[in-house]
Amino acid sequence: MYLTLAVLSAFAFVYGVVATRVERTPVNGPVIFLAFGILAGPHVLGLLDLSVQGEEMRIVAELTLALVLFTDSANADLATLRRSIRIPQRMLLIGLPLTLAFGFGVGMLLFPDLPLFTVAILATILAPTDAALGKAVVTNEAVPAPVREALNVESGLNDGICVPILFTFLALAAGTDGSAAEIALGLVAEEIGIGLGVGVGLSVAGRYALRASADRGWIEEPWTQIPVVVLALTCFGVAQAAGGSGFIACFTGGLAFGGLVKQHKELLMSRAEGSGNLLSLLTWVMFGTAVVGKYIGDLDWRIVTYSLLSLTVIRMLPVSLSLLGIGMRWDAQLFLGWFGPRGLASIVFVVIAMGQNVTGSDTLAATVVCTVTLSVLGHGLSANPLSAAFSARALSDPTLRPRAQGGDEGGHSHSDR
Repeated sequence: MYLTLAVLSAFAFVYGVVATRVERTPVNGPVIFLAFGILAGPHVLGLLDLSVQGEEMRIVAELTLALVLFTDSANADLATLRRSIRIPQRMLLIGLPLTLAFGFGVGMLLFPDLPLFTVAILATILAPTDAALGKAVVTNEAVPAPVREALNVESGLNDGICVPILFTFLALAAGTDGSAAEIALGLVAEEIGIGLGVGVGLSVAGRYALRASADRGWIEEPWTQIPVVVLALTCFGVAQAAGGSGFIACFTGGLAFGGLVKQHKELLMSRAEGSGNLLSLLTWVMFGTAVVGKYIGDLDWRIVTYSLLSLTVIRMLPVSLSLLGIGMRWDAQLFLGWFGPRGLASIVFVVIAMGQNVTGSDTLAATVVCTVTLSVLGHGLSANPLSAAFSARALSDPTLRPRAQGGDEGGHSHSDR
């Protein structure tokens, strides 16, 4: 136990010392965290002994995702988003359903021995993109602002949208009475409606409470790192307890909080992002140590093929189809399609599915682990070089530049994370 604590703490310290320098290279944080987890885990060096159960992994991943969603959406440039809303709107309303359909179709071809609803569950688990793994792109100001905000909004909402879809297929797989349409509509209304109401309501109340406290001198700088973190976790916990989507609550709550905060926003958000970075480090080390090694022996050509297709054709073709007719260049469509990393949401979803004893759960888990691992490596290593190459090519594309009045067309300035 103490050796594990010492190794984890030492690794976190060393990475924290060099983090800014490392993030300027092609190798980003999650790649290093995952690699360290695998190397230090029981299957290689044996330095870490993390006997993580599925529920524990789910809790850590959920809290990490909740905090990342809140802070990323709070940092969103709402003015740019309003001017370029059609991009994420199309990606969510057209691209996401197509991704689910393509994922299901490919799954039926590659896994004919799996039940229909298990394949549908697999497609749903791997449909949402990861806000945490996408940070290197959405915080890179060289990338045109509309593209950054589109990816930020998409990753913030698609996991919340997929929650009721996942539970619909889980209910149908378990033989729950009622039609698919009735189950889906009921869950969508609950998840989105409650999540939206809780997120916006608590964040607005939290913002005015913070302002009242600051005006009276009741809060000093050492405590400024606390409110945003606990507000994000409160949004998540209350929404989940009320039967809604905690992820939608965190994303919409972050948008509301960021839109209302005018003073000391950078200070408040940077402190919260530090907590998110630490949780992210812990999550990926745990995933590498306790999960990747467990399922690496279960991989076969069908699992690897589905994982590769999930990260490419199943994701990129629907995105390109959803953006037809708006005059966007082909390279912009490919960029938006490629940067759909899979991570925390997929981990959370597969743990939920494993808890329901879904038929074919071993194949399900191995495919998700393979896809997430390939995503961490592929998207992590390509984020900085592809962002630089794309930004250089996109300078002349009017569809990628908001109609700003002077100044930096990229809009809001994100702090380095």
